[in-house]
Amino acid sequence: MNGRSTTQMTRNAIEAGEGILRLAPNWVPRSFLMPGRRLKLDPSDYYALGADRGGIDERWFASTTAAMNENRAADEGLSYVVSDGGRFTLQDAIVEEGPRLIGEKMWDEFHRWPVYSKFFDNLGPIPHHLHHNDAQAKLVGQQGKPEAYYFPLQYNPVDNNFPHTYFGLEPGTTKAQVRRCLERWNKGDNGILDLSKAYRLRPGTGWLVPPCILHAPGSLCTFEPQWGSDVFGMYQSMVEGRPIPWELLVKDIPQEKHHDLDFLVSVIDWEANTDPHFKDHHYLVPTPVADTVSEGYLDKWVVYGNFNGRQLFSAKELAVQPRAKCVLREQGAFGLIVTQGEGRIGKMPVHCPTMIHYGEMTEDELFVSYEAATAGVPVENTSKEEPLVVLRYFGPDANPDAPKVRGCQEEESPGSL
Repeated sequence: MNGRSTTQMTRNAIEAGEGILRLAPNWVPRSFLMPGRRLKLDPSDYYALGADRGGIDERWFASTTAAMNENRAADEGLSYVVSDGGRFTLQDAIVEEGPRLIGEKMWDEFHRWPVYSKFFDNLGPIPHHLHHNDAQAKLVGQQGKPEAYYFPLQYNPVDNNFPHTYFGLEPGTTKAQVRRCLERWNKGDNGILDLSKAYRLRPGTGWLVPPCILHAPGSLCTFEPQWGSDVFGMYQSMVEGRPIPWELLVKDIPQEKHHDLDFLVSVIDWEANTDPHFKDHHYLVPTPVADTVSEGYLDKWVVYGNFNGRQLFSAKELAVQPRAKCVLREQGAFGLIVTQGEGRIGKMPVHCPTMIHYGEMTEDELFVSYEAATAGVPVENTSKEEPLVVLRYFGPDANPDAPKVRGCQEEESPGSL
């Protein structure tokens, strides 16, 4: 596709959708994990890319970030816009019309949509791992990766095998203890979870996870807004009897440091991992944006908080009662996924599917441009009986009025409207 045709298709799509783009499902496999089978993907399609690639356990939303898998397709992880019978990546659309789609301020600073979100769905836990910070990732030409978790009720009808997440390290843990875990890598379970603490996961709540924090996510299906990077390092050698290759520990580390155990230990943010008040500083409870229940809808903050003093992403969950309407007026562009019900967002019909075949188009995912979001987007629930529930996530500095992380203090019921 030449540049002129991409430009014209992007402009046509923006005009046709009045600033809202429809996106195709974006499936990503992981070779070292087992699918949780709650992504609404047809059961016969979880290994659609081949057993050697691993099962599909992730769906990425409004992504311009490539998935850094081995043997990956060139466009793996990139979301596609679908309009007027054509397809082109959201990445290309933003290159062509960045200021209109993400706003001039974000375009001038990043020249891309620098965040993405996904559903992350596994049968059991994944290895204790971390995501590198900017300085560490820069050593291999990448960017660091903060992220956050929210566990939507609609995608967690069952907890699967281990609905607990290990975070950080117990206060008093020494670097020598972690180093010994790395020394035991090829002797079975290296025991690093013995140095950590597990927290029970609750649907309808979440966590904020900065770079360099060790975490072994549990088995709830997770909505994960995050920075647009796919760097990680696994520090656990065996999960549920499955060995983890050393390569997954060092894949985003300079080649000359691949067997430098002291360097690998130094990647860990020691103060943050051994914080005795870890939950107070990272646990997220849903917080209403405003008291609008009497108007037939409720919008809640589900991801909020800063990283080194800056808001890099945030997320809200909107629930609209049957036959009710509202208008979303935001300060930045956002990606969205419908998790329940049906209706209309702008002029786009939306509904949450029951089952999706791999490669099949849906009407549950949109990208709402800066132009449309700041002008105001009407939302209507067209159902007579079922709520319309929508998750949406935002890029840097889009929500200066978001609440601060307060941990388990003043916790509210995580139920829906």
